[in-house]
Amino acid sequence: MTPRSAASLLAVLALWPGLAQAQAYPARPVKIIVPAQPGGGLDLIGRTVGSELGRAFSQSFVIENTGGAGGSIAAMAAARAAPDGYTLMVGYVGTHGTNPAVRKLPYDALRDFTPIAMVGGTPNILVVTPSVPPSDLKGFIDYAKTNPAKLNWATGGIGLLNHLAIEQFRAAAGLEEVAYAHYRGIGPAITDMLGGQINVLMPGFAAALPHIRAKKLKPLAITGLKRHPLVPDVPTFEESGYKGFDGVQWYGIVGPAKLPAEITRKLNAEINKSLAAPSLRERLASEAIETMPMTPEEFGAFMRADIARWTALARERHISLDD
Repeated sequence: MTPRSAASLLAVLALWPGLAQAQAYPARPVKIIVPAQPGGGLDLIGRTVGSELGRAFSQSFVIENTGGAGGSIAAMAAARAAPDGYTLMVGYVGTHGTNPAVRKLPYDALRDFTPIAMVGGTPNILVVTPSVPPSDLKGFIDYAKTNPAKLNWATGGIGLLNHLAIEQFRAAAGLEEVAYAHYRGIGPAITDMLGGQINVLMPGFAAALPHIRAKKLKPLAITGLKRHPLVPDVPTFEESGYKGFDGVQWYGIVGPAKLPAEITRKLNAEINKSLAAPSLRERLASEAIETMPMTPEEFGAFMRADIARWTALARERHISLDD
């Protein structure tokens, strides 16, 4: 055996444990941490992905709901787990987009995780109560400028996507005289909106859709580059003359840093295969979630860009939870 062939053999043998692990994966149940209590979009994504992967691998993918601290508790648990593919997490715009933009975190959203697969996202939608006279975006902006005291704005919490999205809109439209109420979650904010205590909100589309359909909320504009098929009469901010309103409430799957590349690829391939199935696309679409398949590299670049986008806006609008 020549020195060169011996060196090549040693290199292959050095990789053998990792290759064997990837080939056998998953050999036991896999945990998917969901950074929220049962119910809602995060739980839906975790259980949907877990079910699809369970069928693909003939193995159990167990959901562990871990709410609290804006997803930080769940993120820390995932970041500290062994990078062997047996602990995954639903990473979303909060844990890996807006939170890093507005607060100091006990984890690094990029360095402490391996991006595995993007699943999908839902846009944000500007809604008002039916008692607000205008029914179009331009009319609303004019009304808000001349009648600021008649509008009570709200968010689901300081620094969340619905807060940053509405701040982006205020900055673009020149709406500075605004009375805000910051709730602990979009659910309570919508409840008070339906009760008439507040009348302007910019929630994720999935949360607002049932109330739009019931005509209890009036939609004015939606984020994204094209109109949403579930509300085709609602224009985008883009077509209304406001550029850069393409942020989404997105959901994906991440693992601890240094997850073996073969396991990452294996999971990504199966998730993307599931996302290509019309039945799954239609099921998520019924919840106002559009599938967004990506490679691990594309998903990582997406997260970096999202953090940069919201960090710039938070600095411009002086939004910080550490002040």
